[in-house]
Amino acid sequence: MTMFEDLTQRYIDAWNETDPVARRAAVDSVFSEDARYVDPMALADGREAIAATIGAVQGQFPGFVFRLAGPVDAHHEQARFRWELGPAGQEAPIAGFDVVLIDGAGRLQTVLGFLDKVPDAA
Repeated sequence: MTMFEDLTQRYIDAWNETDPVARRAAVDSVFSEDARYVDPMALADGREAIAATIGAVQGQFPGFVFRLAGPVDAHHEQARFRWELGPAGQEAPIAGFDVVLIDGAGRLQTVLGFLDKVPDAA
């Protein structure tokens, strides 16, 4: 497993961590101190805001889990990967991809998220 594959899996694991204390520890281990997460629905600056964003997404989609949806494509200090969000073992109603930049310590500095598939608003 490459460094990027490992980091990406730990990133996905952080999004799936439901215990707030363990989630914050996972965020601290994956993200740089001044990390930034941006997607069409959220902007989070710093680890505390990122952990809170993850908790909010879990509250919005209880029982859903994130999973990688293909290989990690990486070079230099950047990577991109596809992901899905849905009930375990079922088709995911939400999908997208992220582009990440890492810092010199091998932690996520910037995450740029894109949504490819979202459910229709009721």
